[in-house]
Amino acid sequence: MKRHLITFSRIIRTGFVNFFRNFSLAVAAMAVMVVTLTIILISLVVNTTLSDTINQITDKIDVSVYLVDGLDTDERNEFIAGIEALPNVASTTYLDKNEVLEAYKQDNANNPELLQAISQTDNPLPATIRVKPRDLNRVSEIQAYLETEEAAAYQSEQPSYSGDRKEAIDKISHAAGILQQIGIAGVVLFALVSVLIIFNTIQMAIFNRRDEISIMRLLGASTRYIRGPFIVESVMYGVISAIISTMLIKLLFVASSGTLEASSLGLLDISYAQRFFNDNFWLLLGVQLAAGIVIGAASSTIATRRYLKFKVSKR
Repeated sequence: MKRHLITFSRIIRTGFVNFFRNFSLAVAAMAVMVVTLTIILISLVVNTTLSDTINQITDKIDVSVYLVDGLDTDERNEFIAGIEALPNVASTTYLDKNEVLEAYKQDNANNPELLQAISQTDNPLPATIRVKPRDLNRVSEIQAYLETEEAAAYQSEQPSYSGDRKEAIDKISHAAGILQQIGIAGVVLFALVSVLIIFNTIQMAIFNRRDEISIMRLLGASTRYIRGPFIVESVMYGVISAIISTMLIKLLFVASSGTLEASSLGLLDISYAQRFFNDNFWLLLGVQLAAGIVIGAASSTIATRRYLKFKVSKR
């Protein structure tokens, strides 16, 4: 056990020494990795912000079901129970005629003509059930039930659905899908570039130390012991790049906090994005570190497996 710990500590120490020895080569590798990890972080923040925007709009969308006058409590409750039994119904809210009238007056407080017209007659507005769907893309299931002969008997007119809001949510969902695809493509592209850069960096390091590695081979050093420092070196690329990319985004939010406060950019609520980043800073940093370590270790493992064994042994 003690022997393994000593070997491990030597691998770590050698990896750190090699990192600073090849610092000029490491800069190029880390620069590309910083770009890759920054794209990953931006994609996470953007997708979360778009999801929050969709949830906010979804929360305001409902289907209004207008009841016929004269329904007794049992009939009304039976109808509401039938609606609530639908899989896509999140909740229902019942408003009697007086509550609907008060809501109408509040919505049209700036339109005195409509208020005067409604005040000159008995309350003509029907009692209403507001149905909130779970998934807007499946709202047709609710509409199909409401159009059945049994359900239509309880209704005074066709249910109302906020088409403008549905159109808005569809546009945001479409935009979110496109941005997500662009983000994934960008991450994959730059991740591959990072792997290639680190791959070549490790290959050059192996070439520069080929005599040293040959001596270690002759002295009986295992492949794992020789490969270990290169993996440690590339993992350091990932760790440093993750910290730099996260701090860059943090500095961007800090520098522009006054300008972007309570503002939005198209579909993106910048103020929410900033709050999300600050509230989840350590989690996002952890994700960045994990991504950087995986990219660095994977590329280094591939490089050493392909070149270390053959280049050194054939010399």
